[in-house]
Amino acid sequence: MGGIRTHRADGMSGDPATAVDKEQAVTEEVLASFDATPDPRLREVMHSLVRHLHSFARDVRLTEHEWESAIEFLTRAGHITDSRRQEFILLSDVLGLSMLTVAINEPAEPGATESTVFGPFFVDSAPEIPLGGDIARGAKGLPCYVSGQVRTTGGEPIEGARIEVWEADSDGFYDVQYTDDRSAGRGWLRSGANGEYRFWSVLPAPYPIPHDGPVGDLLTATARGPMRPAHLHYMVTAPDFRPLITHIFVAGDPYLDCDAVFGVKENLVVEAVHHADTTAPDGTHPPDGWTSITFDLVLATHDGS
Repeated sequence: MGGIRTHRADGMSGDPATAVDKEQAVTEEVLASFDATPDPRLREVMHSLVRHLHSFARDVRLTEHEWESAIEFLTRAGHITDSRRQEFILLSDVLGLSMLTVAINEPAEPGATESTVFGPFFVDSAPEIPLGGDIARGAKGLPCYVSGQVRTTGGEPIEGARIEVWEADSDGFYDVQYTDDRSAGRGWLRSGANGEYRFWSVLPAPYPIPHDGPVGDLLTATARGPMRPAHLHYMVTAPDFRPLITHIFVAGDPYLDCDAVFGVKENLVVEAVHHADTTAPDGTHPPDGWTSITFDLVLATHDGS
């Protein structure tokens, strides 16, 4: 029997020890190729990436067909990505990598507002609005008055913080998902002398993440849903403080427990109060009623991480 190759049930042929050695030799050769990387952090990251990626392939006994399918998937993600849609961020989101990265990098300062995913629909050219202004700018939905205070973890108000806000309309679409170059449901403003902020928007609504591409195919194949609970995005920056990227979520939303991108945190869930026939804080009287949300934004200092 000395010249006969054996076949194992897991598809590996020949002597098992020899096969394992050959696989490990590939990994060691690739690791060694990065040994001379000048940047120590890049060297550390690449070594760890190779170890974990090769370990994954060995663990699942990755087939060539599966490898080809993965390459095709990533190619499709690249082709569908453009200035208005980032499929790779979406992929990171549905795999929980985005939220894990947030958790790893979140400041340790007690009392700071918790962070969550950035999402793929931020636009850095949103219009400026005054305190009490309207970011809806024609977006569909029930008017919603959002207010609160920007402050430190010690309770001191932060004046002049830049507050970027953006959201989907009641049909579940962001302005960038339309083809008419509209700017609606987004804007930025500065906090006032006492850290106060306020603006009009529309009541956030639940919506599906874009699922007409490869990420959607992945969700379908794994029997997962594409829905996100109703939320409003914030990005808050101020000198001497860590930038805050977060959402607020509407209490009672049916998708709070199954967010497709794992972004919900208990402290970010807020009540939306409905007002049928009352005057709003700015003296206006929306004819079809309105809602209000109050949420304070607490920033961590740069040295609080």
